[in-house]
Parts: sequence; structure tokens; C-alpha cells
Amino acid sequence: MGTEGTPMLDLLRHQVLPVDMRTLSGTATLALASRPESVRRARDFTRSTLHGWRLPEQFDAVALVVSELVTNALRHGVRSVNGSSGEHAGDYEPAPAPTAVELELMRYSGRLVCAVHDPSELAPRVGEMDGAAESGRGLHLVECFSDGWGWRPLTGERPGKVVWAVFRTG
Repeated sequence: MGTEGTPMLDLLRHQVLPVDMRTLSGTATLALASRPESVRRARDFTRSTLHGWRLPEQFDAVALVVSELVTNALRHGVRSVNGSSGEHAGDYEPAPAPTAVELELMRYSGRLVCAVHDPSELAPRVGEMDGAAESGRGLHLVECFSDGWGWRPLTGERPGKVVWAVFRTG
């Protein structure tokens, strides 16, 4: 866990988000292992970070989005790299990786960005809404609870992709 360093979205420049990088006022990063408890750890990290930034009113929406993005990264991003398509979520346990996924929260003037890096280069897919299904709603929730989201493949030394969501902070 850290609060210093170059935000991963610096690698993506202005092509990704409608934010001015010069207005960055805070960044916090958390490395997550490929374990189910990492989702709770990401939510706890989000709570403490938002509290430190005096944005506790943002927690409910941001925590839901963080949970969905980290879950998707662990379920689909890590599995696709470890040799499973992720179609049979209960049939495959990915090989543990010291740092499988990285969560970064960034505070800008009037905006909060949640970015999740995973090792897969596969594009996130918005599934069809099926009210009876137990999964497949994640990106629909991200779309509903954030003010925008997107993704971008990474190149160079850092393989994989970043999936991000942006929130207005008033």
C-alpha cells in the first residue's frame, strides 16, 4: 500500500479521462493478491482513503464500483492469464500471484478516479442483463453508480489493462 508514485493513468495520458493531470491532489495504491478476501481488502482501503481525503459521502458508490472492478479483474483478468477463460467461475482456482491486481484511487479537482490494473489484455465485456443470473451485472453496476468508465490496454513494461471509473466529487 502506498500513497506516492506515478499514477498508472499517467501511462495512458489524456486519452482516457476528462481530467487535467495538473489537478491531481492525491493518489493511493494497493496491490492485491489473487484471493477472494482481496475484494474486502480493497473496500477497506477505499474507506480509509476516502476518509483521509474527507470524502466519506462518496464511499457507498465508490466501494460498490471498486468491488465490481476488483472482482472482475480477479475472476476474468487473472484467470485469462493463468489459462482459463473464466466461463466456469466455480471450476477453476487461479494460481496465486504475489500481486495479481492493483487498485489505485486518484483525487483530482472535482473528480475521483478508481483504476484497476490486471495482467490480461482482454477487453472487459458488458454482459446481457439477466435478472435471474447470479453474475454478469458488474459493469452495468459500474455504469450506473459512476459518472463514466472505460478501459485501456497497457503497453511496454506493464502488460495488461486498466479499467477505470470516474466520480464527480462536487
